[in-house]
Amino acid sequence: MLSESPIAHFSAMTTQPVQALGKQKLWLAALKPPMYSVAIMPIVVGSLVALAETQILQVGIFLTFMASAILILAWENLCNDVFDSETGIDVNKHHSLVNLTQNKSLVFALGNACLGLGIVGILTIALRQQDPTVLSIILLCCLLGYAYQGPPFRLGYQGLGEVLCFFAFGPLGVGAAYYSQTQSWSVGSQVAGVIVGITTSLVLLCSHFHQVEDDIAAGKRSPIVRLGTLRGAQLLPWSCGWVLVLIAGAGIAGYFPLWSLLALMSAISAVRLSRHVLTYHDQPDQVFNAKFYAIGFHFWSGMLLSLGLVLSSIS
Repeated sequence: MLSESPIAHFSAMTTQPVQALGKQKLWLAALKPPMYSVAIMPIVVGSLVALAETQILQVGIFLTFMASAILILAWENLCNDVFDSETGIDVNKHHSLVNLTQNKSLVFALGNACLGLGIVGILTIALRQQDPTVLSIILLCCLLGYAYQGPPFRLGYQGLGEVLCFFAFGPLGVGAAYYSQTQSWSVGSQVAGVIVGITTSLVLLCSHFHQVEDDIAAGKRSPIVRLGTLRGAQLLPWSCGWVLVLIAGAGIAGYFPLWSLLALMSAISAVRLSRHVLTYHDQPDQVFNAKFYAIGFHFWSGMLLSLGLVLSSIS
């Protein structure tokens, strides 16, 4: 059985009523360490697809890209707290960094500093390769990230956040990581991008189930507001199923090595996620941790796929 104990422990902590959490746990919930799997996985998967296809991994570029991705996601998380504070949607979110610090300007400045450092890292890769492609892709990803919550776009409030998330963390993010290793493209890298894009979008989708009332009050038309919690929950088994079908199809068709079929074991996490949300979709106090179940599926599908790619390169 796949163990999700670190994620499960964090989600169990964050499902307590926020008023009951101590200051330290509120800060931990605000910083959301498990969410950084979302930044790491596109770089890992894209780079290891390149390794499986070329038998070469440029470790310096890989580590630089990884650090930059974490910094850029930190920027997005910090700035989203700032932008949400301006719309009032986080008025009941005690673990918002803006609510914790009571200093919106500081949070915004820290976020922009993270963005600057992250872009510097990507710029060093572009200069090393004398090729602006990776930098251009990541700048596009940042634009999509800003359009998600930033004014005047606020496309997340129109229910488009999952679409933006799919492209930024999926075909674009994974494709950029692959290109940083090979300065080329492949079908396998784009199939991997679609897989990671879907699992990442599921994390965002699952973050809406417990906050429908707050979203409606703030005028946010998230997919769960538009569909209702039941129909939203019914999307999950189909979405997870498509991920598993893509993994199997790519392995059988030869776009992934056969070792990549190890990722089908992530079906265990997919079942956990689907059962949990289908059972508790309309109970905010119970479904609060759905995004952490989704992170579990995102993590295990990505890590097992990565393991398969590594095993194929050394076997």
